[in-house]
Amino acid sequence: MKHTPVRLSFAALLLTLSASPSARADIKLPKILSDHMVLQSGKPSTVWGWADAGEKVTVAIAGKSASATADAQGKWSVSLEVPASKTPLEMTITGKNSLKVSDILVGEVWICSGQSNMEWTVKQSDKAAEEAAAANFPLIRHFKVTRATASTPQEDLQGAWVVCTPETVVDFSAVGYFFGRHLHNKLGGSPIGLIGSNWGGTPAESWASRASMEASPALKPLLERWDQQVASYDETKALEGFEKAKNAWTALAATAKAEGKPVPRPPSPPTSPAQGAGRPANLYNAMIAPLLPLAVKGAIWYQGESNVSRAQQYKTLFPLMIQNWRTDFKQPELPFYFVQIAPFKYNKANPNADTSPCAELWEAQSETLKKLPHTGMAVTMDVGNVDNIHPGNKQDVGHRLALWALAKDYGVKGLTYSGPLYKEAKIEGDKVRISFEFSEGLKANDGAALSFFTIAGEDKVFSPAEAKIEGNSLVVSSKEVAKPVAVRFAWREDALPNLVNGADLPASPFRTDNFPMVTEGKF
Repeated sequence: MKHTPVRLSFAALLLTLSASPSARADIKLPKILSDHMVLQSGKPSTVWGWADAGEKVTVAIAGKSASATADAQGKWSVSLEVPASKTPLEMTITGKNSLKVSDILVGEVWICSGQSNMEWTVKQSDKAAEEAAAANFPLIRHFKVTRATASTPQEDLQGAWVVCTPETVVDFSAVGYFFGRHLHNKLGGSPIGLIGSNWGGTPAESWASRASMEASPALKPLLERWDQQVASYDETKALEGFEKAKNAWTALAATAKAEGKPVPRPPSPPTSPAQGAGRPANLYNAMIAPLLPLAVKGAIWYQGESNVSRAQQYKTLFPLMIQNWRTDFKQPELPFYFVQIAPFKYNKANPNADTSPCAELWEAQSETLKKLPHTGMAVTMDVGNVDNIHPGNKQDVGHRLALWALAKDYGVKGLTYSGPLYKEAKIEGDKVRISFEFSEGLKANDGAALSFFTIAGEDKVFSPAEAKIEGNSLVVSSKEVAKPVAVRFAWREDALPNLVNGADLPASPFRTDNFPMVTEGKF
C-alpha cells in the first residue's frame, strides 16, 4: 500500500502526457497548402508544416516524393519541383498520420496586395453581373487571406482556396481577377493562383517588416511616432471614452427611431495602437510572413492612397518594402508590378495644380519604377473618378498590370506594355521639348488639344501651357512665359489628361523641376 501514491502519481502523469498536444501532434499543414491550391511551375515548391519533434514526414505528388525530419520545434519542410499541370493532382503527406491535399494545379501564382482598391471585389466593380456570368474559369483559383494583425511574424494565417465560378468570382479581388484572367487567356489556359493579401485603408509601412524599416535612418521618425503611441495608450481611459460615446449614441438612436430618421452608426470599441492595422509591420507579420516559404511568380500591388500626405517619405518606404519582400521570399528578382493610384480630390476644396500631395505620390511611384529593376507600373490617369477614391473600372487596371507580366516574365513579343514615361526635357528658347519612353504614336485620346500641361519661368509660377506633338516628343510653351525653366504634366489630384501613345495607354504625370515639395519632412 505504501507504493500506491507513487503508482497513482505515475498514472496521473501518463494521463497528463497523453492529453498534452505536444505528446502526440498530428501532422499539420499551413492553410495556404490546402485543397484547390495552385503551385508555382518552373521552380521548386516548398511544402512545410508541423509534426512531432524527430518525426519523419514524407510528401508525395505527381510521382515525386521527398522526406524530412521535424526539428526540435516540430517544424519540417521539403522541396519538390512539380511539372505544370492543368489536371488536378493529389498530394499525400505521411508520418505518424496521413493527410491528403486534393485538386492541386501547377501554374502561375501571384500575390495581390495593397489597400482597398486591390481588396475591391468583382461585385463592386463595373459590369459586375456581366463579368460574373462569364467567369467560368475552373483553372483560376483565389485565396483570400483573412484580415489579421500581429506584433511579431506569424507562422500561419486564415483563408481558403476557392475555384473561380460565376457564383464565387464576385468575392475575388477585382484587379487580381482581371489580371489573372488576362494571363490565363494569353498563356494558353495556364492555371492561375491569386493570393489576395490586402486590407483597405492601410499604409505601406504596415506591409513591411520592422527589421527592414529599422535599417533605414529616414524611417526612424515614423517608427518612433508609433512606438510612442503604443507606449502611451491608456486602455482604461479609452474604454471610458467609448462608454460615454456609446451612451450618447444610444440616446441619439432612440430619438432617431422615434422621429423615423436614420439611426447613426454606433461607435466602435477602442483598439490599442499595438493591434492596429496601420502600425508598422503589423500586416506584414500576420498576412505576408506566413506566406514566405511559398514559391510564387510575383506580386501585384495597388496602394498609396493612405500615404499621399507623406509622399516624400514614400520615396524611401515603397522601394524598401519591395526589396524587403524580395529578400524574405528569397527571390532577389521577384517581379513586382504596381498601380499608379488614380486621380482623386483628396483636397476637395482646392485641388491646387502646384501643391498637390497626390502628384508627389505619383512621382514617388514613378521614381520607384526607375530605381528598381523587375518592376512595372500601370498608369490609371484615364480610368479614375476624381469624386470616388474607388474607380469602378478595374478591368483596365488588371489588364495593364498583366501587360507588364506578359512582356517581362512570359516572353510575349510585340506588346506595348506602358504608356509614355517622361525621359528628359530640353529648353529651346521660349519652348521646352519633352521626350518619353514608350512614345510611339503620341496622341490625344479624345482628339482635342493636349491637356493639363503647365510651364514656369525662374519665378517658379506655373501657367497653363500649350503642348504640341512633334514626332515622338512634345513641344511645350506659353505666351505668359518667355524664358521657361520647368514643365509639369497632370500635376494636380483632379487631373484627367488625354495624352496617350499608339497603344492607347496613358502618360504618367511628371515634372521637370526639383523645386521643394509640400510633403517634405512629413512622417
